[in-house]
Amino acid sequence: MISSGQGRDGTFSTRAAGILLPLTSLPSRWGIGDLGPEAESFLDYLESAGQSLWQILPLGPTEAVHGHSPYMSPSAFAGNPLLISPDRLQSDGWLEPDELPERDFYQYLVRFDEVWDCKQEIFQRAFAHFCRDSRSEEDFHRFRRASPWLRDYALFTSLGEKYSGKPWYEWPPEIARRQPEVLAGLEIELAERIAYHEFLQFLFDKQWRNFKSKAARRGIRIIGDLPIYVALNSVDVWAHQECFQLDPTSGRPQFVAGVPPDYFSPEGQSWGNPLYNWGSDGRLNPAVVAWWEKRLARLKEMIDIIRIDHFRGFEAYWRIPAGADGAAAGEWATGPGAEFFRLLAPVFDDFPVIAEDLGTITPAVEKLRSECGFAGMKVLQFAFDQHPDNPYLPWNFRGTDYAVYSGTHDNETTVGWYLNPEISEASKAQARRAANSDGSAIHLDFIRLAYASTAALAIIPMQDVLGFGNDCRMNRPGSNERNWAWRCAPRFLTPETAARLKDLAFFYNRFPGYLSG
Repeated sequence: MISSGQGRDGTFSTRAAGILLPLTSLPSRWGIGDLGPEAESFLDYLESAGQSLWQILPLGPTEAVHGHSPYMSPSAFAGNPLLISPDRLQSDGWLEPDELPERDFYQYLVRFDEVWDCKQEIFQRAFAHFCRDSRSEEDFHRFRRASPWLRDYALFTSLGEKYSGKPWYEWPPEIARRQPEVLAGLEIELAERIAYHEFLQFLFDKQWRNFKSKAARRGIRIIGDLPIYVALNSVDVWAHQECFQLDPTSGRPQFVAGVPPDYFSPEGQSWGNPLYNWGSDGRLNPAVVAWWEKRLARLKEMIDIIRIDHFRGFEAYWRIPAGADGAAAGEWATGPGAEFFRLLAPVFDDFPVIAEDLGTITPAVEKLRSECGFAGMKVLQFAFDQHPDNPYLPWNFRGTDYAVYSGTHDNETTVGWYLNPEISEASKAQARRAANSDGSAIHLDFIRLAYASTAALAIIPMQDVLGFGNDCRMNRPGSNERNWAWRCAPRFLTPETAARLKDLAFFYNRFPGYLSG
C-alpha cells in the first residue's frame, strides 16, 4: 500500500453518514451561502440529524467567464471571497453597524453578478478600516508569512484588473514570461490592490478556521474536493509554466483535458484545462511533484477528508489537441501512476482520501486506487441497467472502502432521475424492486439503499434529502445554463427532516454516537 494514512483515525473503519451541500447553497441574506451564521446553523442541523460528514465543493475563487464553476478557479490555493460573511465582518469589528447595506436577494438561486457587486462594496469598506487600524497588523503579516502562494495570487489578480480581465497569455510578453525586474516594478505600482486581495484572503482564512473549529467541536468532518486540473487563466499556470504542456512561444496549451463519450455526455467533454507536464523517459517532473505537494499540504490544513476529482486521470488521461473539433479527437495518454503517489505518501499520511473513480474505469485504475489505499465511489443512479453484475448495485460492493452516493453534484436529483422519460421503465422497475418500494418516495428509497450498503460512508445530496426535482440540480455537464446556482431556502431545513435522517442513521449503524468498532 502506498499511503498508510487511510483509516488510521477511524474515518473509514466505522460507518458514517453525511450530506453533500456546497457552501454557496446555504441560506443567507446576502444572496449566496457563506461562512456566516447560517453555516453554523447547518452544523447544528447535521448534528441533530445524526450526520458526521459534510461534503462541500472546491473552495477556490470563481469567475463569471467560467459560469462560476468551482472546478475552473483562478487559484488552487486561495479561498473564494464570495464565501466571506459580511455578518462576521461586522461582529469582528471590520465594519460599523450602519455599514452593511440593506439588500433583498433572491433566495432560491445565486445571482452571482449581484452578489459580487454587493460584497465588493462591503469588502472595500472593511479594507478601509483595516488600513486605518493597526490592531490586526501582526496577524495579517503572520498570515502572509505562512502563505507562500499569496504573493503570486494577489499580483495575478491585480494584473487581471489592470488588463481588464484579459488572460495572462495575452498580457505583455515580459509579464506573461514573468521577468523578475518587471514584476518587481508592478508590485510597487499595484501595491494597494495587491494589499486588498491579500486582505480578502486573510479574512477568508480567519472565517474558515473559525468555522472549521466549530465543525470539529460538533464531531463533523469536512470532506473537501480537489479538482485534478486547474484553469488555463490561473495563477497556478502563470506562475508555474514549467508544470504544464504549453506552447513555449504563445503560452497557450498544446493539449487540453476532457473525457471521451460517457454517461454524462454522449459526445465526450472538452474541458479546456491545460494538461500537466508529468515528465518524460519514465521520470516525473520534479516541479510538478513539488507543486502538488504544496497544493495537498494547503488542503490538509483546511479539510478533514479529501475527494480527488477524476482520479482515473492519474493512471491515464484523455488528451485532446488544442483547437480540435470536439472531445472525440482525443486519445489516452499515460498518467504519473503509482510513483507519483509514492513520492507524495508523507502528505497523505493521516489524510483520508475518496478517489472519484467514476467514468471509464479499467483494471489498471482500480489497481492504482487499491495500491494507494484510497476509498472509491459508488453512485446509485448508475446501478439500474438490468445487469445483475452492475458494480454500483449495493449488494455488489466489494468490501467497505467506498463512499456511496445517491447521486453527485453532476447527476440529476434522484427524483429528477426517476421522472426523466429517457430513463427506461425497466431501470425504474429494477430500482423499485431493489428498494421493495412503489417508488412514491424514491429519494428516501435511495437513502435507505445507500445507508444499508456495506460502504463505510454514505453521503446524500441535500436535494435528495428533501426530495427535490431537477429544477434544483447543481450542475449539468456540457451545459452552461444555471449551473452552480441552486440554494436551499431556510424553511426546508426542518426538525422533521433532521429527525428522519437521524432515525435512519441509527437504524443502519451510521449514527456517530453509536458506532461499532
